Amino acid sequence: MSIIGAETFKWEDADKRDNIMFRLPRNIKYNDNIVVREDEIAVFYRDGKVLDYIDRPDRYALTSLNAPIVGKIVQSLSGVQQQAEVIYLQKRAIDGKFGSKQPYQFRDKEFGMVNLRVFGEFRYKISSPENFVNQFVGTFNFATSSEVEDRIKEQMVIIIYDSIGDMKNQGMGVADLASNLTNIEQVVLSRTKDHFSLYGVGIDKISGLYISLPEEVQKAVDTRASMQVLGANYMQYQTGQAMREAAQNSSGGAAGVGVGVGAGIGMGYTMLGSMQQASQPPGAGQPSQPMILCPKCGAQNTATNKFCAECGAKLMPNLIPCPKCGEKVPEGTKFCPNCGSSMADTKKCADCGASVPTSSKFCLECGKPT
Repeated sequence: MSIIGAETFKWEDADKRDNIMFRLPRNIKYNDNIVVREDEIAVFYRDGKVLDYIDRPDRYALTSLNAPIVGKIVQSLSGVQQQAEVIYLQKRAIDGKFGSKQPYQFRDKEFGMVNLRVFGEFRYKISSPENFVNQFVGTFNFATSSEVEDRIKEQMVIIIYDSIGDMKNQGMGVADLASNLTNIEQVVLSRTKDHFSLYGVGIDKISGLYISLPEEVQKAVDTRASMQVLGANYMQYQTGQAMREAAQNSSGGAAGVGVGVGAGIGMGYTMLGSMQQASQPPGAGQPSQPMILCPKCGAQNTATNKFCAECGAKLMPNLIPCPKCGEKVPEGTKFCPNCGSSMADTKKCADCGASVPTSSKFCLECGKPT
């Protein structure tokens, strides 16, 4: 029932859109009419606290005639102070995006201090009209929906940073972030209930989480991932990259080979062979020369080298025959790997010093009598 002089208030469609709240531009008073639609909640607010709210769609006349329907609202408005503020709230969920304004400093054991930034999407809705209005309107004195949303987004970023910090303490590093994005989303979602209940907000979904690394750190992480796939160390990977670039750029071929030589010819051959094998069917191609490892520095060398191209150490040890079966074995070996006999039954050539079996009458190295 409307009374002469009373006004009717509602949330205009042009003001709704994706806004989560709308404050009427003027206070309502006793005998006024309030329109509440299916997807709305009308909250009556005065003196810094919520009086009551209406969440059922209808047109309500705030008079003593319908006091049983609107309850405490009519009682409050029929007193000495007959005015109150009305804040409309959305019932439906709102989709929003968040992003960090300030970087999060992540101390990584491999990369040191790394500045991270997070971005993503989330879906939220009002879970408690009283808490929502008391906090955002009463505590923060927010008047617009954008102010509310900015606050919610800031709190989302804080929870994500806290979650990343806890997971870091459990052993997660910068290089593990990309593979743990889904886990981070679930951890954050589980923490939002307690954090946002104070604000009267519920977070229904978090998706599209993206953590941005500084460019130089991202390159290092990508390089390490490629090295793991190829089974190569850093020097081998860099040499292979240089040789691949030289092969793709005919004008820079000489420079590419020069880089390969500077990093170690043997490592260049190894990486080139690895990349060729990765791009060809099994057995389609093999490295042009067999490789051996330097026993002193571990560098790759072609099998024909007698001395290491990296450190100059001798690549092949002296070989002496087994006194029993005649198998050539490295000098200093205690037992023959072919027959198992002891290699101790040897003597030194008086002329050249080579080790020869005690039964031998002539040195196998210089041919002089022993």
